[in-house]
Amino acid sequence: MPLTGRSGCPINLTLEQLGDRWSLIVIRDVMFGNRRSYGDLLSQSEEGIASNILADRLKRLTASGLLSRRPDPNHQQKGIYSLTEPSIQLVPLLAHMGAWGRRHTQVSEELSVRAELLEKGGPSLWDAFMVELRHLHLDAPRPSRSVFRELQAAYEKAVARKARDGRP
Repeated sequence: MPLTGRSGCPINLTLEQLGDRWSLIVIRDVMFGNRRSYGDLLSQSEEGIASNILADRLKRLTASGLLSRRPDPNHQQKGIYSLTEPSIQLVPLLAHMGAWGRRHTQVSEELSVRAELLEKGGPSLWDAFMVELRHLHLDAPRPSRSVFRELQAAYEKAVARKARDGRP
């Protein structure tokens, strides 16, 4: 197979696919936030992604096979984005990145609670989450456990605690 990047190093090739800031953020939002439309990804972005950047990343991620797009049955000009198997397999990488970020940066409780649970749950939780993502995005059978629901409940509890305590 001919080289398609600057080098055949697997780290380099991965960074060429995912190395810009926004690509992993978009995948994160589809994966952990279940944001499946352009509008949801744009309006619910914690980082405030610009509309032109989002449109570009969605095109790139779809072209590279990390996301798929199908027409929205309720609106023909809109699309619904799904993770593909290669992007689902990023769960361990994102879990490690979240764990590193929790240890070495100043995170907010509500936005780091999912990373904390993934770190504590380790590979068995990551595997269960990937099984569920395959159900949600690739029409695989529904698993008995919903890791997505567990992560979302922990996030919502942290948001409520922050609001109750009056923290910004």
